[in-house]
Amino acid sequence: MFAVIAVVVHTARRELFEEAASTLAGVDLRWVGYDHEDDIRRQVADLLAESHIDGLLLGPVPYTACRDLLPADLSVAVTRSSALDLAMTLYRALAKGWPPTPVSIDTFDNATVDEVARALDLDRDRIACLPYCHEQTSAEIAEFHLDHHRRHDSYVISARSAVVARLHGTVPLLNGMPVPSTIRVQLHELALRIESTRASALRFAAGIFQLSKQDGRTDPDRARVGMTNLLVNTPEFAEAWIENRDRRGVLLFAHKALFERVTHSWVTVPALDEAASTLGIRVAAGFGVGASARNCVLLAERAAERADREASPAGYLIEDSGLIIGPMTPTRIPLEFSYRGHREGLEDLAGSAGLSATTLSRLAALEHSLAGRPISPGDLAESLGITDPSGRRLIRKLSACGLVTVAGSAQNHAKGRPSRLYHLHIDDALKEQT
Repeated sequence: MFAVIAVVVHTARRELFEEAASTLAGVDLRWVGYDHEDDIRRQVADLLAESHIDGLLLGPVPYTACRDLLPADLSVAVTRSSALDLAMTLYRALAKGWPPTPVSIDTFDNATVDEVARALDLDRDRIACLPYCHEQTSAEIAEFHLDHHRRHDSYVISARSAVVARLHGTVPLLNGMPVPSTIRVQLHELALRIESTRASALRFAAGIFQLSKQDGRTDPDRARVGMTNLLVNTPEFAEAWIENRDRRGVLLFAHKALFERVTHSWVTVPALDEAASTLGIRVAAGFGVGASARNCVLLAERAAERADREASPAGYLIEDSGLIIGPMTPTRIPLEFSYRGHREGLEDLAGSAGLSATTLSRLAALEHSLAGRPISPGDLAESLGITDPSGRRLIRKLSACGLVTVAGSAQNHAKGRPSRLYHLHIDDALKEQT
């Protein structure tokens, strides 16, 4: 599956970024072009609402404008102008017959300016630098350049499109835009980071939910059976292998990504709260990520023992790299789309749609993880672990009974037909059943 990377760039620089991206393969690019900085936040919000993306490449200004909108698990790369970019801009000044100094520069940091000045043997005292600061407006930056020009008859190097527009025609000016090689390096690094994250998510992992040693009043056999049923009937664990381990606990095998999703990025373990509220037992959870199944189980056992020493129910993660995360506390919000909570309505709805209750449970969990975003038949198939033709057939079944609606289309490849997008409505239908 191709990685989807969105690039937020000023429309005047899109051609430059397209040239830089021309050597990148295995990636679908989504372009977000803006003419005015005030448009950035709205356009990025629309992108995140309408499309699934794996990574985002953008400059310091767009990042400042929308950083609070970005999901915590989204891979983000912020383009930074390099020493090579500044050196090339100074070379362009020489080609115009301008002396390299005096000059005023914005956005580049002082360390980069110092490095280039030393390399080119320039008088650093004749170079005024205003590093990027998100609190500075384009008007303030333009005034900085104008003031320096009035005092030293200097020219300007600016990496801000809004500043270039303000100063155009008033002072000698060069746009300090990055060269394609700088953008290419940052884009390739982002793509590699996305692939590394995917590979890490597919690592083998084990989870152990065991009766706490501090809960000495509970029958271990009854607690184990109850915990097994709770986990088996939870759609979030539908892709995990679950088995009775011994009298004290339940063992799960799955990809690391599944446990990370269920624990909300290793923050909470909702199943602990479910066990306390519905079964009346105290449970400790341990997760292990290692190079083999045996290693994963050993690490999960250590994690569970550590979790059991906490004053209240908790979970821990231990990786073979030495990473330890915890304590993960139980959430006070019940597990959503629990098979137990929706059993009767879900089975009735599944029967009317011609699907199994398990499939509909997994679709409900998938809808929850999408948080209102549309999905294509291909992505639906990948999420459920079925083939693309089966995904399209499933969409047709869901459409026939009103469980999906068309939400538009997306052109993921330059060639071929666009993919139709759909909104899932499993939760709405389940609520109508109750």
